[in-house]
Amino acid sequence: MEEFRFLDLETKTAYMNMAVDESIMLAVGGGFAPPTLRFYRWKPSAVSIGTFQGMSEEVDLDYCRRQGIDYIRRITGGGAVYHDYEGEITYSIILPKGHRLAPDDILESYRVLCGGVVKALEQLGIEAEFKPINDVIAGGKKVSGNAQTRRHSCLLQHGTILLDLDVETMFSVLKVPQEKISDKMIADVKERVTSIRELLGRDVAFQELGAALEVGFGKALAVKIVHGIMTSNELQTAERIVDERYSRNEWNLKR
Repeated sequence: MEEFRFLDLETKTAYMNMAVDESIMLAVGGGFAPPTLRFYRWKPSAVSIGTFQGMSEEVDLDYCRRQGIDYIRRITGGGAVYHDYEGEITYSIILPKGHRLAPDDILESYRVLCGGVVKALEQLGIEAEFKPINDVIAGGKKVSGNAQTRRHSCLLQHGTILLDLDVETMFSVLKVPQEKISDKMIADVKERVTSIRELLGRDVAFQELGAALEVGFGKALAVKIVHGIMTSNELQTAERIVDERYSRNEWNLKR
């Protein structure tokens, strides 16, 4: 059975999280590292925007600065996402171009890789399914959003799995005028988005979700999950990328 390097749940800043994903891409694309699965949290909480979005159009930067919330531009597409330190696990999976789990068809690749989230939720007793283009739903509501890019001779997909849902903070971070935030808007989001704790009606620890994700990805992708670490070169590259790009307004605030 094919082996995947697994980097177990860790907590980093938004800048370092995105830099580590890209650093691993460079290593995998260059043949210096195997396909890699990684789980992480964001501290402090953060908001990320898709690579083609404008930060000032999507995010209330004054609110983020007052509350100590990081903001960052991803290299993947998609929309603005609030990453709650207390409310989610993010995964990333990095595969070399041409890998059996990285089909050229974008929709099919999402279906294949999101299967790891579907299987993980099954481990917890939650019936879930992939919903095109890039969501996983349970009980008719979104519980995981995912984004992808193909560069550095690799496919990178990362996605969030909601353990809890803080709609009020999400609306405050995203550019929704305070006077427009109504009980109806909050209720509308809660009709469309859910969390694992809501679905199960109990407190689910990060460790429990992480363990389910590890098993789920192994089963769905038919790979052996092998615990590993980043190389010193990968770490040094990540630190360089933080300095050169992800910590800089020239990157995060462009457009």
